[in-house]
Amino acid sequence: MKTLSNHYKEKYGCKVYKLSLDGGFTCPNRDGTLGTRGCIFCSGSGSGDFAERGCGSIETQLERAKERVGSKCKSGKYIAYFQAFTNTYAPVERLRQLYTAAMAPEDIVGLAIGTRPDCLGDDVVALLGSLNRVKPVSVELGLQTIHEPSIQYIRRGYPNEVYFDAVHRLKAAGVEAVTHIILGLPGENAEIAMATTQAAVDAGTDGVKFHLLHVLRGTDLEQDYLAGKFDVLSMEAYGSILKACISLLPEETVVHRITGDGAKKDLIAPLWSADKKRVLNYLHQILEQ
Repeated sequence: MKTLSNHYKEKYGCKVYKLSLDGGFTCPNRDGTLGTRGCIFCSGSGSGDFAERGCGSIETQLERAKERVGSKCKSGKYIAYFQAFTNTYAPVERLRQLYTAAMAPEDIVGLAIGTRPDCLGDDVVALLGSLNRVKPVSVELGLQTIHEPSIQYIRRGYPNEVYFDAVHRLKAAGVEAVTHIILGLPGENAEIAMATTQAAVDAGTDGVKFHLLHVLRGTDLEQDYLAGKFDVLSMEAYGSILKACISLLPEETVVHRITGDGAKKDLIAPLWSADKKRVLNYLHQILEQ
């Protein structure tokens, strides 16, 4: 398994840390374009629980984020990571200003952008391609699943073909594509999770982020969970599915994440996921077997 840490060491020659930023974006699933309630699992922060929020300019956010990871990052090299909500969902000139500001410092060696595949117009892809010639750019796409009943349930809001097209256009522009996949969605089993992983591989994704389905306070998913409509995975079941999915990845595909960790104050289930050190130790152990 090619880990993100090893990938960064190969690419940049040192350990590199991501600095999570908030560009002040929203999402078509929240502003009324597609809906107002977001994806069923999405927290009020738009998956940006660990981003630097409400602290002003990109320059200020970068400095505060560096302070947070300063004790860990001895190399002093960072990736600027636009994480919260849909980070290409704005006019291209605004995107240019935000991305350029984030990439400007010498110690920022690359740019990572989390977004939806249906929010990548040709003008945005062209911008990303031009910035990639200055410093490496990677785009994280929220696929989550290719299973149609799940797509409707989570209110993803776009067909699978849009994801495949987005990966194709990003790679044609020289931009790295990373795919988010959720394991443990209601009604899904290992075979469905493996089918989604294989679809991402077939699309040509450069990396994958695997997420455990978290039930977070204040989401519509919480209401279904409390009503007993589905069960969450045990740690052992998650590990088994994760291992099966990773076995499908080509050697060069980078595994950016093997699980996610929602904010503990909002976590409803599974509670075992809150013990991050124990979970990671267990997952690494079974992946090495």
